[in-house]
Amino acid sequence: MLTPNVETFIGCDTGYSEAKIILYGAPFDSTTSFRPGARFGPSAIRHESFGLETYSPYQDADITDCAVFDSGDMELCFGSAETALKDIETRAAMIFADGKFPLLLGGEHLVTLGAVRAAVKKYPNLHIIHFDAHADLRDDYLGAKLSHACVLRRCHDLLGDGRIHQFCIRSGEREEFQFAKQHTALHLFDFNGLASTVESLLQQEVPVYLTIDLDCLDPSVFPGTGTPEAGGVSFTQLLDAIRTVCTANIIAADINELAPGLDNSGVSTATACKVLRELILALYTN
Repeated sequence: MLTPNVETFIGCDTGYSEAKIILYGAPFDSTTSFRPGARFGPSAIRHESFGLETYSPYQDADITDCAVFDSGDMELCFGSAETALKDIETRAAMIFADGKFPLLLGGEHLVTLGAVRAAVKKYPNLHIIHFDAHADLRDDYLGAKLSHACVLRRCHDLLGDGRIHQFCIRSGEREEFQFAKQHTALHLFDFNGLASTVESLLQQEVPVYLTIDLDCLDPSVFPGTGTPEAGGVSFTQLLDAIRTVCTANIIAADINELAPGLDNSGVSTATACKVLRELILALYTN
């Protein structure tokens, strides 16, 4: 019997009602400040995932043993960031309401704000753990308050002080770093302090949203992104950090800022696929 061709991330073909984790793509990059193309990231990850094994020797686990439903990419309005964010929030809220785990694939980093809006309504004491090269704490970018350069500042508007924990940060305006000293827990350059942060959040028994901007990786590992920054972490450092952070009470997560067209070798997309596989396995087994 012939069946429709439905492309999912490899191994993520459980039915919605049985699934624990729901993948949903937000192919949006309309506020990208340097090199566009992240809107093509979610579909590229799905397509190229078939070059990846479902088994992870890093975690001795197989994604086919996980109940994951891939809902595909949303159809978002490229002309209105607010409209796109509202649609993402609605999708995340639906997944939460059904008692499942929302795992968002971006897109530029602004898409995180839509998911965080839904998360903080369900979990008012929400904390965020943020992996990124950039602080993303500008109050506006060229007058726009909804920009990927402002996404964590808008999240701070929702959460307040002391509830955003940032790692690998190595780029931003002076004012962003001054803001961070007063309002967020910012860790420069790498993952130093992550284990103690996770331990503290566990002791507080608070819900945590994990957001991973893949440009936390060094451009030598991951050149296919809109704003590459030298001095990033290695692939294995990121995997170790993912396994560490997933011991916290993670209630939702995202991966974003793959721009596949900016790396014709395909290495960046392959790396993003592997990061996603490891994140799913770490979330599922903790």
